[in-house]
Amino acid sequence: MGSTLLPDTGAEIFIPVCALIGIAFSLLQWLLVSRVKLSPSAEPRNAGAKNGYSDSLIDEEENINDQAVVLKCAEIQNAIAEGATSFLFTEYQYVGIFMAAFAILIFLFLGSVEGFSTSSQPCTFDKTRMCKPALATAVFSTVSFLLGALTSVLSGFLGMKIATYANARTTLEARKGVGKAFITAFRSGAVMGFLLAANGLLVLYIAINLFKIYYGDDWGGLFESITGYGLGGSSMALFGRVGGGIYTKAADVGADLVGKVERNIPEDDPRNPAVIADNVGDNVGDIAGMGSDLFGSYAESSCAALVVASISSFGVNHELTPMLYPLIISSVGILVCLLTTLFATDIFEIKAVKEIEPALKRQLIISTVLMTVGVGIVSWVALPSSFTIFNFGTQKVVKNWELFLCVGVGLWAGLIIGFVTEYYTSNAYSPVQDVADSCRTGAATNVIFGLALGYKSVIIPIFAIALSIFVSFSFAAMYGIAVAALGMLSTIATGLAIDAYGPISDNAGGIAEMAGMSHRIRERTDALDAAGNTTAAIGKGFAIGSAALVSLALFGAFVSRAAISIVDVLTPKVFIGLIVGAMLPYWFSAMTMKSVGSAALKMVEEVRRQFNTIPGLMEGTGKPDYANCVKISTDASIREMIPPGALVMLTPLIVGVLFGVETLSGVLAGALVSGVQIAISASNTGGAWDNAKKYIEAGVSEHARSLGPKGSDCHKAAVIGDTIGDPLKDTSGPSLNILIKLMAVESLVFAPFFATHGGILFKIF
Repeated sequence: MGSTLLPDTGAEIFIPVCALIGIAFSLLQWLLVSRVKLSPSAEPRNAGAKNGYSDSLIDEEENINDQAVVLKCAEIQNAIAEGATSFLFTEYQYVGIFMAAFAILIFLFLGSVEGFSTSSQPCTFDKTRMCKPALATAVFSTVSFLLGALTSVLSGFLGMKIATYANARTTLEARKGVGKAFITAFRSGAVMGFLLAANGLLVLYIAINLFKIYYGDDWGGLFESITGYGLGGSSMALFGRVGGGIYTKAADVGADLVGKVERNIPEDDPRNPAVIADNVGDNVGDIAGMGSDLFGSYAESSCAALVVASISSFGVNHELTPMLYPLIISSVGILVCLLTTLFATDIFEIKAVKEIEPALKRQLIISTVLMTVGVGIVSWVALPSSFTIFNFGTQKVVKNWELFLCVGVGLWAGLIIGFVTEYYTSNAYSPVQDVADSCRTGAATNVIFGLALGYKSVIIPIFAIALSIFVSFSFAAMYGIAVAALGMLSTIATGLAIDAYGPISDNAGGIAEMAGMSHRIRERTDALDAAGNTTAAIGKGFAIGSAALVSLALFGAFVSRAAISIVDVLTPKVFIGLIVGAMLPYWFSAMTMKSVGSAALKMVEEVRRQFNTIPGLMEGTGKPDYANCVKISTDASIREMIPPGALVMLTPLIVGVLFGVETLSGVLAGALVSGVQIAISASNTGGAWDNAKKYIEAGVSEHARSLGPKGSDCHKAAVIGDTIGDPLKDTSGPSLNILIKLMAVESLVFAPFFATHGGILFKIF
């Protein structure tokens, strides 16, 4: 229905080149971070008078030439890195067993659709043509599942490595001024962001080209087997998020309850036995888990778009450039994020604490504006002026400008969700200040205000998601929703850089406290951390919003593949699925919350035991047993991550096999509608409680000072709220967006089997 301005060869060159540019840029950022040396001799005698501080002031107040401090920072960094690496290796051993078992399951289920036949079969959506056998789909889906799983694991592991490499370097740079520390932390986050975005794109592109050697003209079969890539990415992300979340929050809650509330010692005090486990947790939960999570979203939105496109005019007519439109959007996203990063690291220099948060928010705005222009250009050169999109059995005529609007609405909906999240979780605005003020009358009122804030914060994001669904579906059916999700994730490199910046800054503050550095340094790292806390909440908002769109697009692809003509909620089969699906996020949240509670209980008991039995621990003459606390967190998280993971992975299989595709469609719809609300509410409630505590601790305004200082009854009430919110914002909330995506993509992968052999109970009775 018209040719494209960008030839097929141009698209085939453009995508891998952009991915390689992303990898090269991340390596450049890593090289710049590595210039900060963790050895005493490397520290210059006269640091430049940048960031508003003179040389003499730095030397006198920050003790920049103290070699003992540098060595202490290096020692603490090694302990954190060893703990994080040890945990991830242990987790990956267990996850590796699951990965192998599930890969076998995929092969057996999909291979049995045609009785493991090697002969060609009529195509699913065009019975007049012959396509590759179901056995080929089984083999290639298994391979793409393993590829996705390995890429997800690699994304998380590399993120953790750069974070543990950069934390102490950020601490040391804080002696020269807040600007230097900010650049180090942000560049480190950029390493993770660009590596993940570029690796995810490159592996997917290579997989498509390798699979095409076998599939040839059977693009429907090719892109159906590619959906395993998304399943692999998200299944690893689930275990990374749940396991890492339980680890970090068990340590955090244990350290806070005994250290701050009972013993009245500062956060990250080296006397606290759980302090190393707490800092390790930031890396395995907030970095490795988050990296795998956002990689899963990216992989699934790409797969959903490719599956729908393969049965539209792009796939039927074998138009390669329009077919690769989702990958071209991601490629442009890498270039846009590269330019955006330069604004933070090279163009605008941070000179004061108050400039940190605006600089991070500016990243989101700049990337969204530039990406809008980029998507407009791509839609003009990579799409024909008119084409058809598959719409539940019919072909809908779509213009290229309509697809541009679909991507654009997803992109801007993401920004709206991000800023609404910031409004409800930043202590610069009234909602969090109201929560902090409620601490005057104790922990109970703090909890009530925090819960109310979380529920209220759901309203605008849901309207934004609803609007983007309506607009994108009206223009381009389910393909429109898939590319809207991709639009929201197109600036993933910048989003991840901002997200990873938070835990790196948090670790930097912990290292400054443990190394006994001056109060002024700690103030700087606290300022970096407070800004990171808010941007982490913004990142979670993006992840949840994109998960809603991704799972809806996957749901549409599943319904099409399972040959369901209409999902009628008035039929009993669908309605029972709907009500059970809506219950699943509550069941899952209960399991993860209880897991954090159980692990935290053991941690509290261990920290109390050490304070009571180790002589001179409170006086600073005795040495705590950090390793035992690390072991408690590791053992608890590995043990406790299995039941929630099993619930999510087994539900689609059990429902599909026993009750069939119609009931499963109800389960997916129910889980999506219910899960998104709980995820937004839980993340924002926890974020608000955390920043209410920080608001009191910082004492910047007259109002904040009237609630403090640290150790006051008001502050203790805020700490209790923060500890309740920890599992909500860092375990249950972020894991729920994986639940809704993972169940949808798993159902899509197994759709051929469910459509052929599913619904055993309804067939019997």
